[in-house]
Amino acid sequence: MSSILPLMRLLSEPTRLRLVLLLMEEELTVAELQEILSMGQSRVSASLAQLRRQNLLAHRRVGKNIYYSLLPSVLDPLTAMLKAAQNELPESHRDQRALKLVLNKRRDRAADYFEKLAGKFGHAYVPGRSWQALAHGLLRLLPPLVIADLGAGEGTLSQLLARSAKEVIAIDNLPKVVAYGTQLAQQNGFHNLQYRLGEIEDPPIKNNYVDIALLSQALHHAGSPQRAIDATFRILKPGGKILILDLASHTYEQAKKLYGHIWLGFSNVELHELLRKSGFKNIEVYLVGKEEGAPHFQTILATGMKSER
Repeated sequence: MSSILPLMRLLSEPTRLRLVLLLMEEELTVAELQEILSMGQSRVSASLAQLRRQNLLAHRRVGKNIYYSLLPSVLDPLTAMLKAAQNELPESHRDQRALKLVLNKRRDRAADYFEKLAGKFGHAYVPGRSWQALAHGLLRLLPPLVIADLGAGEGTLSQLLARSAKEVIAIDNLPKVVAYGTQLAQQNGFHNLQYRLGEIEDPPIKNNYVDIALLSQALHHAGSPQRAIDATFRILKPGGKILILDLASHTYEQAKKLYGHIWLGFSNVELHELLRKSGFKNIEVYLVGKEEGAPHFQTILATGMKSER
């Protein structure tokens, strides 16, 4: 092990200390550390290189991935000091939550399993069987709830939900879209469906009113995703739930020009933190879809509940 003074200087830098604290808990890849710390690859790699030069880390290659861990010879004499530092480091609690999410993501094979199941659905032709028919059937099973569809667009989903919901409030910030959706709802006889003009960061819905707040491919259009999720917390009844469907983090910059996206998706950790900061409990974040064609967008589902007290 390195002599104590160089080691103390090395760990006095917060990023390197956070890395060491994480590697105390689990063997991790650079990509996993990037996701946990919300940092770029170059910054994480540079800090790891400094730790390796001081003979603090072990590493092993598995396919294309390199897993890093803290050497036991380092860990044993430093455990008490590192634990004390962990209690004082402001980012430590956030890092531990993010670590848990990343490890759950690593272990969770449900997404791959359901993707295989989905691939079988419709593989062999069966008259009348389709995802569209299945969606209509499942939506009819919903109890009569009050639902807010935030960033609804023309509100195709809102109209599907209105078939069984007690009330659906569709919010969009384009007057023409709201007018069109209102006309369509009237034509189809949906008296329990309202279209309202407004922003998802401040939807025109009274506090503690809705049972479910839905953000379907809308959050990446928000000027402030945190304000948008804060707003859903405000309008939800105690015990109400938020459901977010959005793109996973990607690097397809053209999405901003082609589709008007403000944000290039969100990582599991980012969505979890946004929900936590707004006050949601029982937060879950999953990868639920992968597009086969370039640029291979992925969809993540995030849910949370507003505490009943």
